Amino acid sequence: MTDTPVNEMSFEQAMKELEQVVGQLERGDVALEDSIKLYERGAELKKRCETKLKEAEEKVAAITLDGDGTPTGTTPVEGL
Repeated sequence: MTDTPVNEMSFEQAMKELEQVVGQLERGDVALEDSIKLYERGAELKKRCETKLKEAEEKVAAITLDGDGTPTGTTPVEGL
């Protein structure tokens, strides 16, 4: 685990650490207290990944298309 606060991580950083957390939990060689901490960190990382994906989806959805489906520009998305 890194000491980087989850809310400052990029999607890629959060996903990489989440994969590491899942790997440790799946191996089952971690003490119970450490497993609980890992699970909590994993939950935070999962939420961060979901948030970053939603932001990306909203940006993609904001691309405007003409009648033929050709991108013609973007529309600002509120809150971003």
